[in-house]
Amino acid sequence: MAGFEKIKPERDALGVKIVAASIDPIDKAKEVAAGLSFPVGYGVTRAMADQLGSWWEERRAIIQPSEFLVAADGKVRSATYSSGPIGRVEPSDVVKLVNFYDKQAAQRK
Repeated sequence: MAGFEKIKPERDALGVKIVAASIDPIDKAKEVAAGLSFPVGYGVTRAMADQLGSWWEERRAIIQPSEFLVAADGKVRSATYSSGPIGRVEPSDVVKLVNFYDKQAAQRK
């Protein structure tokens, strides 16, 4: 999450908003959120992971990364699901992807 904080100027310029959530209880989520400019939710359950289609790791009872790029109209433009730590979306890739979608939209006009 710190990586998304590092690209805050780029996010702000593009109008990108970040929301994060984890299985952590509220006290741990507050600790993680300290110093971040975006909200960090807490208490993600197995049922919530199932609704998202996310990978729930039984052994540790955790949700693996599930990342979504949602357009201003509320449509999911990109979804990434991981079954482990490899495959997470890099913050710089979010900037590239938003720029790509913006360029495509401008070309259609």
